[in-house]
Amino acid sequence: MSDKKFDFPTHVLDLPSKGLVYPQDNPLSSGQIEIKYMTAKEEDILSSQNLIKKGIVIDKLFESIIVDKSINVDDIIIGDKNAIILATRVLGYGPDYSIQGFSQVKNETIKTKVDLSEVKTKDVDFSIFSNKNEFDFETPIGKKKIKVKILTHGDEKSIDKDLQALEKLNSDTASDITTRLRYIITSVEGDSDLSTINSFVNSLLARDSRALREYVRSITPDMDMNFTYTHEDGEEELLPINLGVGFFWPTQES
Repeated sequence: MSDKKFDFPTHVLDLPSKGLVYPQDNPLSSGQIEIKYMTAKEEDILSSQNLIKKGIVIDKLFESIIVDKSINVDDIIIGDKNAIILATRVLGYGPDYSIQGFSQVKNETIKTKVDLSEVKTKDVDFSIFSNKNEFDFETPIGKKKIKVKILTHGDEKSIDKDLQALEKLNSDTASDITTRLRYIITSVEGDSDLSTINSFVNSLLARDSRALREYVRSITPDMDMNFTYTHEDGEEELLPINLGVGFFWPTQES
């Protein structure tokens, strides 16, 4: 962490990954990150329509609140990113959050409040982590041995750019799953060539694709961004807490 002192309070946050997904020479491998409390400056960033339209509002927010400037925001895995966003919201505006969601059970919109301080981290088997963002997986049907990674903030930005470019070329074809798989998979049977990975993804059986995505989801350290809502008749339903810009500005679309 940086030794620089600030005129505003800071908070040391424990990351869901415990730092075990980062190389030991990465400052994130400490398992903690120091962030400063939000100020009017960060509110300006979050309310900038220009930054929102460019899709870089979270980048600018992180650049502003992360104390250690040697940390590359693009290195942060998605689960740790979610934890930072959550902590920033709580430090900035408190734990009470008014939320509006749709009930699949009642087929209606519900409004309620959640206590963000009650959000916990997912249970993950950390015994498979070794300060390296690479994990072994064998496809259950095709029996292919592959290596996969947990997506980072930088990966998400690249995926978004690829999807936008693909949509311009062919707006009738969805490519979200295959595009994400190309970033998740780092090698196939020991071959890390991009053309090999692309060919593998294009021929991946649906059952293997689903199993692979479920595996990556299961090993990804993250916050459990769901809460239990109790309806008036006592029936309970699990609903998500969305982390879009509207998480900071509830009047805006998440």
